[in-house]
Amino acid sequence: MDKMNKMLAGCEPMVLSIFRIVTGLLLFQYGVAKLLKFPVLPYFANIPPLITAAGAIELVAGALLILGLFTRPVAFILSGEMAFAYFMGHMFKGGIAAPVFTPLLNGGNAAILFCFACLYLACAGGGLWSVDAMMRGRR
Repeated sequence: MDKMNKMLAGCEPMVLSIFRIVTGLLLFQYGVAKLLKFPVLPYFANIPPLITAAGAIELVAGALLILGLFTRPVAFILSGEMAFAYFMGHMFKGGIAAPVFTPLLNGGNAAILFCFACLYLACAGGGLWSVDAMMRGRR
């Protein structure tokens, strides 16, 4: 077991970068769908200004995460945005007066996962394969 732990620990810096890139791609796709209407989704047809602002954050910050540029502050902002999305967009979904706390019932699973994934990235950084790491190496 110790041998396996050492082997997996050696992969940690690369897996962190892959985790950052995949998280960025997933958030970027939401921004593209909300703002650029690709793919065309009925849910994002006529979005209110708050969702438009969220889409702009996801588009720009998702692209920065993919690159690994300013990873910590960008991930922190995204973590906050996802927490806000959960509490404003999912917990009180559909104008219901009483909050729906269970993510399975309110559709907030992705928002919670993104919130904590980005919080982790804000603490861990971008990993080996990031613009941040390249810039640190040149100093």
